[in-house]
Amino acid sequence: MTADLSTQLLASIPSPAQGVWHLGPFPLRAYALCIIAGIVLAAWLTEKRFVARGGAPGDVLDIAVWAVPFGIVGGRLYHVITTPEPYWGENGDPVRALYIWEGGLGIWGAIALGGVGAWIACRRRGIPLPVFADALAPGLLVAQAVGRLGNYFNQELFGGPTSLPWGLEIAPRFRPEGYEQFATFQPTFLYELLWNLAAAAVVVWADRRFRLSHGRAFALYVAAYCLGRGWIEMLRIDTAERFFGVRLNVFTAIVVGLAAVAYLVWQRGRPREQLTRGAEAAAAAEAAAAAAEPAPTTPETAQAVVETEPGASGTTRAGTDDRRSDEA
Repeated sequence: MTADLSTQLLASIPSPAQGVWHLGPFPLRAYALCIIAGIVLAAWLTEKRFVARGGAPGDVLDIAVWAVPFGIVGGRLYHVITTPEPYWGENGDPVRALYIWEGGLGIWGAIALGGVGAWIACRRRGIPLPVFADALAPGLLVAQAVGRLGNYFNQELFGGPTSLPWGLEIAPRFRPEGYEQFATFQPTFLYELLWNLAAAAVVVWADRRFRLSHGRAFALYVAAYCLGRGWIEMLRIDTAERFFGVRLNVFTAIVVGLAAVAYLVWQRGRPREQLTRGAEAAAAAEAAAAAAEPAPTTPETAQAVVETEPGASGTTRAGTDDRRSDEA
């Protein structure tokens, strides 16, 4: 009986019973928490890589203040444009296009508009955008991996029915029309999560091995992500716009992935650029600290200070001089 129970437990992946918890009147949504956690991890990893390239500490956070809001808006716009039925189709509700917490952030729109925000911030701080993008690449993949857990909690964006041992259990209310009789589906969230983490490791390795620069680490991220996203997207059964009979996201992955590979080839062999902002900031801080320190005190300067100190008596000065003569 124990063996039978173990077999049953391994026969599928259960979905979370809920994705929202309430703290009084405030809803705490797993999807939002996953997105926030991914952003925090990405910022932390990017800061370490950016400083190692010569950037000044704190610049990444300043850039994120611009890039993150732009990215969220861009991701939502892409999702609404490429999946218009829930908002503009029959029985659709346009107001729901604003309900980001329900899920639906297209990575292509997030990268495109987030890149605009990062460019504005980098330009304001005099930082080359490719340098920042290279530092960001692995962290972005980690953020996307963590973000996919939000799809898991929302029971969305899964693949077709499957009897594989790692099939994902989907509650009846989340099953698409025509699939009501199936209980387990391809866990595309898990496939993409694992793929993104593996791709992040590849980008870090290649960056160290070949000293990627001028946006090549970011281009490698794009190429690796598109390769995985293309085949994972073809497993999904959610409603999506099609281009030449192909799901739009598959078509986008092919086009963007090939462009990334072309950029890698075009930029090959270029030496790594090194920022000096971090070194200059450190030197300025050391100079300021040195200027603020008091001058070293010697016995001669101490005697001069005592002798010129206002209100000092002659006896005190003589006593001080005699004692120093004895000590000498």
